[in-house]
Amino acid sequence: MVTVYCYPKCTTCKKALKWLDDNHIAYEQIDIKENHPDEKTLRELHQKSGLALRKFFNTSGQLYREMELSKKIPDMSEDEMFRLLSSDGMLVKRPLLIAGGKVLAGFKEAAWREALPM
Repeated sequence: MVTVYCYPKCTTCKKALKWLDDNHIAYEQIDIKENHPDEKTLRELHQKSGLALRKFFNTSGQLYREMELSKKIPDMSEDEMFRLLSSDGMLVKRPLLIAGGKVLAGFKEAAWREALPM
């Protein structure tokens, strides 16, 4: 099963969902603002992704900028970052794709094509 955490007003999310639809890939869509992943889920997704934890932050988001996280994250522990990410879905990079054992943060068509059976 393919799961996609996204924000309905996000243009990148809309583009990713259209790509899934155009390629006839079934998915479950979860509104990341209303039903954001909890800390345990984020830890599991991070481990599966192989990405640096800072790559899970939505660095272009308004909340990220308002909180001046670019200055704070370098001094934060992983536990602090996980707590922060789990506190508000708008801090999490989106769309967040979960497909089998793979997790991708953000939409890059080539990476999604490689991760998903077509």
